[in-house]
Amino acid sequence: MINDLINNEFSRNIGFVSIDQQTQLLNSKVAVVGAGGVGGLHILTLARMGIGQFSIADPDTFEPANVSRQFGASTNSFGQNKATTLAKMVKEINPQAQVSVFPDGVNKENREEFLKGAKVLVDGIDFFEFETRRMLFNYAREIGIHTITCAPLGFGSTLQIFDPNGMSFDEYFGTSEENSLIQNLAAFSSGLSPRPYHINYIDLKKVDLKNKKGPAVAPACTLAASLMATEVVKILTNSQRIYPVPHYIQIDMYRRKLRKGYLWLGGKNPLKRLITYLIYRKFKKEMVN
Repeated sequence: MINDLINNEFSRNIGFVSIDQQTQLLNSKVAVVGAGGVGGLHILTLARMGIGQFSIADPDTFEPANVSRQFGASTNSFGQNKATTLAKMVKEINPQAQVSVFPDGVNKENREEFLKGAKVLVDGIDFFEFETRRMLFNYAREIGIHTITCAPLGFGSTLQIFDPNGMSFDEYFGTSEENSLIQNLAAFSSGLSPRPYHINYIDLKKVDLKNKKGPAVAPACTLAASLMATEVVKILTNSQRIYPVPHYIQIDMYRRKLRKGYLWLGGKNPLKRLITYLIYRKFKKEMVN
């Protein structure tokens, strides 16, 4: 059955990945939490790359406002659960794919089942759902799973990879259980975007912290999915060196900026701590007003 897939559906992958590597991908499981703007495209890109097994989690449903950047959103999917919809789309790409669906999301009670058998955890969670993200990143580290986050920012994206034997989520972002949610969101924001190129052109008046909404565009999600899928292939096939945090990549297509950086000391970096403080003040002001 796998040979048929390699000779047909995924034959054009061969040449950039070997037959043995494509076989590895088809036999590998990736867990994706979040199936909306960036998460949905993560899932579809991985499916077309030939990942053969998935866990997909998202408690949300599609609505008209999702059409601008969520690739599972259409008039046919409005009102439908995002995880269930994306699982169906994966099966339409590869009927042999094995997909476990978690339409109620992931929590401490089902996280073990969600990550069972997965070799990589891919982050597609909404920016504001910090506690779920932190819980999953830390648990994945405990059980020895690589985690990838690619944040769509403006017309660009960032890439951060977390090796279970390397710097932890809290160490890199400077977050902790003792911090308030606003403090953790500020620290998370500064760690995602050490070079905030998008600040040059974003209309900050359109960022609504109280209602957890902000501007997002489809090209950023597409770029994020491309960065993520490439790293997943490298991890699963052990074919190329990966650069986990405090290394990062940041691209802004609108401003033609590319940065391959190293955030020295992670969350303890003096400049990052200053930026975190400034973001915190901004967030706190917005939440109060």
